[in-house]
Amino acid sequence: MSTSIARWAHFEHRADMGVEGFGANPAEAFEQAALAMTAIVCDPTTVRPAERVTLHCDEPNLELLFVDWLNALVYEMATRRMLFARFGVCLRDGALEGEAWGEPVDPERHQPAVEVKGATYTALAVTRQPDGVWLARCVVDI
Repeated sequence: MSTSIARWAHFEHRADMGVEGFGANPAEAFEQAALAMTAIVCDPTTVRPAERVTLHCDEPNLELLFVDWLNALVYEMATRRMLFARFGVCLRDGALEGEAWGEPVDPERHQPAVEVKGATYTALAVTRQPDGVWLARCVVDI
């Protein structure tokens, strides 16, 4: 039986919400945190991966790159009026090449609960834990 390291979680933070992504490497943790961010808005299983959007971020600091990634997704969600539920991240030399798959918001099917306004530096961490699992976390404004 195989078990996957990749998973996501939320943590409470006053009026905002924390997102956490766990993975075998930082890229996988970034992908899972993006999924956690979608799960604040709606049930990610209701989002079809019908359209692909590509993203690029440059930042030599891994933690700041993580915030840039989430904020790039927030921007795409707002300007394209889309939700995303599948992500691909490649990290190399301070740059992130990412893909997000999703579809336009369908209020009846997605039943969006809140709008994510942006990722913050609050509780920001991208670290390898003692068990070898990578964690990417921060608080997002809702």
